[in-house]
Amino acid sequence: MNAIDDSAINTGRNRRSFLWNIGGGFGGLAMAQMLTRDAFGKPKPGLNGGLHHPAKVKRIIQLFMTGGASPMDTFDYKPALEKLHGQKLGPKEKPEGFTGMPGAMLKSPFEFKQHGQSGRWVSSVFPHQAKVVDEMAFLMAMASKTNVHGPGTYMMNSGFILPGFPCLGAWTSYALGNLTDDLPTFVVLPDAKGLPYNQRGPFSSGFLPAVHQGTVINAGSPNPVPDLFAKDRFKFATREADRDGLELLQKLNRSHAVRHPDDSRLEARILSYELAARMQLSAPAAFDLSRETETTRKAYGMEDKTTEDFGRRCLLARRLAERGTRFVQVWSGPQGATGNWDNHASIPKELPPIAASVDQPIAALLQDLKSRGLFEDTLLIWTTEFGRTPFAQNGEGRDHNGGTFVTWMAGAGIKAGTAHGQSDEWGYQTASGKTYCYDFHATILHLLGIDHTRLTFRQNGIDRRLTDVHGHIVPEILA
Repeated sequence: MNAIDDSAINTGRNRRSFLWNIGGGFGGLAMAQMLTRDAFGKPKPGLNGGLHHPAKVKRIIQLFMTGGASPMDTFDYKPALEKLHGQKLGPKEKPEGFTGMPGAMLKSPFEFKQHGQSGRWVSSVFPHQAKVVDEMAFLMAMASKTNVHGPGTYMMNSGFILPGFPCLGAWTSYALGNLTDDLPTFVVLPDAKGLPYNQRGPFSSGFLPAVHQGTVINAGSPNPVPDLFAKDRFKFATREADRDGLELLQKLNRSHAVRHPDDSRLEARILSYELAARMQLSAPAAFDLSRETETTRKAYGMEDKTTEDFGRRCLLARRLAERGTRFVQVWSGPQGATGNWDNHASIPKELPPIAASVDQPIAALLQDLKSRGLFEDTLLIWTTEFGRTPFAQNGEGRDHNGGTFVTWMAGAGIKAGTAHGQSDEWGYQTASGKTYCYDFHATILHLLGIDHTRLTFRQNGIDRRLTDVHGHIVPEILA
């Protein structure tokens, strides 16, 4: 079944045409706006409590580490690598997706210690997250079908290695709609250095109505939402002029929408204009981090150049979530060979800086959500597109590896201090409890009150799902 009944959409279009014809335009204009909101933007309020069963999660903040965070240098301690260090035990031929021939086994250059009552092993690159591991549930045997960044990033976001499919945030928006009329339902906060692999592809709505795509916010800009207000030099751009111009534009747009009912792009554009008008009141307060206390800003690392960018975006994610944004995605690292988690050249030199840029802000975000009571209905996720090899590349780097990697979740509905699955003794492949993106997504949808097998959208004669034809909930990490 569809999250929104297609028959309701068709009925809405017929009613819109009828009212437009008999209402001389303006009667149809008002009704068309309401019908559009019902059909494309905001499902019935009853859906927001859970589409198929009671929901434990109302909103999600996802932290995505672009480039493939190395598991055996962060959360997956492998003492066997210390014994095997320097030995040539890797594949004799270059596997598909690897960028070079496998080198000798490479031990982690970082010290691991056990932390919390759960005894979770954490590398020294994450001293702040180590203090809050008892709040997390780990998926220790995540796997991907690819060793290539672009397809891997698509897979972890949309469940497919090809472009054109809706991401998790878009499916969430489609299924449950918004929590507030004054802010976007799905917000993306990319790294200040640039967009991730596939550019805007990982936050696309794919074949879903375009209104469900992620709204990209440049958090580091003095004006995070550009063109929300007219520049001072445009004296003619008064509120009255805006109203008259938008009224005329809306009339033309609605007329076009009636003639082209299957094109969702115009509907999305119209809804974005309406949202922009409301955001003129809501956005200045939501994006004004100066309203936070000095203690809070310091906790997120905003006074330190290393953590300032990611800290700002984590704090903004919390502010958006508590104001009604349903899905916020925060990215660490842009696409490319540097400045992210793609540490081919040197794990000892490249991993510590990127890890340090996110560690304190992530721990602060988790603690802030908990202290404000938001953990009761918010899910916090940390993930990446794949892992790294246990054998060296270029002497002390690591190559791509979809064989195994780590994801953690914390917050509503999560059994804190637990873990599921494990990799082999090298950290090269999964050993037990293998978890694909399908299981990851099925579990998240379950927490949102959604049966992943019933959330579908018919496209080209196929009832498409986020989880394709796969996926199992992971009960071991659920409270």
